[in-house]
Amino acid sequence: MAFDLGGAKGGLRPSMNVTPLVDVVLVLLIIFMVVTPLLTKQMWMNVPAKADKQEEPQPPPPDALPPVVLTVDKAGVLRINREEVPREQVVARLQRMLNARPDKIVFFDAGDDVPYGTAMDALDLARGGDITIGVLPDKLAD
Repeated sequence: MAFDLGGAKGGLRPSMNVTPLVDVVLVLLIIFMVVTPLLTKQMWMNVPAKADKQEEPQPPPPDALPPVVLTVDKAGVLRINREEVPREQVVARLQRMLNARPDKIVFFDAGDDVPYGTAMDALDLARGGDITIGVLPDKLAD
């Protein structure tokens, strides 16, 4: 009970009932024991160690095919490997070039001054021909 009616002087004598407190503490302990292993997630990441000397990238073999690069300039002119190509012939020319290649990928490059809409139109044009596109970064990460 929460209190005792019989006291030495006939008054009420309060006493603490510890049973509900112990029940609540045990339930919280069980909840924390179950949740704690779920909070510890590990992610493994292999980061290359910086070497003291920079290794020079190996040049491609002499018989290697050059990559196919679709370039857009500020005026919206499309070029494949620096050769200007009319917009209507881009998909057909890219598909013809990729049929003769084992890698089947076209790299896309647009300058910083090219409007976003122009670059997206060129990408959509190439994707419309079911061509795999790789976007070239400005600078390679160190």
